[in-house]
Amino acid sequence: MQNRIPHGLKAFMILGYGFLYLPILTLIVFSFNSSRQVTVWQGFTTKWYMSLIQDEVLLKSALVSLQVATMAATLSVLLGTLAAVGLVRLGRFKSRRFFGVLTIAPLVMPEVITGLALLLFFVGLEQILGWPKGRGILTITIAHVTLCMAYVTVLVRGRLSDMDRSLEEAALDLGARPLKVFTTITLPLISPALLSAWLLAFALSLDDLVIASFVAGPGSSTLPMVIFSSIRFGISPQINALATIIITIVAIGVMIAGWLMHKKRY
Repeated sequence: MQNRIPHGLKAFMILGYGFLYLPILTLIVFSFNSSRQVTVWQGFTTKWYMSLIQDEVLLKSALVSLQVATMAATLSVLLGTLAAVGLVRLGRFKSRRFFGVLTIAPLVMPEVITGLALLLFFVGLEQILGWPKGRGILTITIAHVTLCMAYVTVLVRGRLSDMDRSLEEAALDLGARPLKVFTTITLPLISPALLSAWLLAFALSLDDLVIASFVAGPGSSTLPMVIFSSIRFGISPQINALATIIITIVAIGVMIAGWLMHKKRY
């Protein structure tokens, strides 16, 4: 006999999910509103999606955000995985504790402090080495890798710590080289954690406003920066349309990732 969920718990669940998802549903519905006032419904239309195609500022900022998020997520997974392997598999080497603290420091550091520190770092580096020349997509990507790598390291480190090493030890006993074991056995076993870490890093980079505001330059404004600047003059229905498109893409990506992880498990 299955355990029944108490009615009080059901009510709290409904309130919790409603608090999280009703604003998103409202945003999607009003992206089809014919009125320019985003809080007054006047009729169904798709003209805001059509006008979005002609808005070069929003489209360029969205392209910059997607480009930065893709590069930052990929580099974060690469570097974070290497850091996690070093912390879990290399034993208690000298300064291991200090290295572990450095990898997770961005998790507890306020983003304002991180952004200001990175800005001063890039300015000093340009004055000494002449690189990077100004602020732009490169500096935003480096800043986001600094932030996202900490999350990736925590996720992958936890998966590596809980993983059964019997298959790796058997392969080593049979003469396989450590690199071969890592690429053919370890990586496939931790692939769900890598995929989850990539999606988390992508979302963090795509959503970041504070750090990007410090290290961005002319012509490299991200989508959150453009939206934050535009809402000072009122929310445009085009932003609702763009947000709906992003939500749809992210939802499809999450469903595909969930399906792949479920298929991998069973």
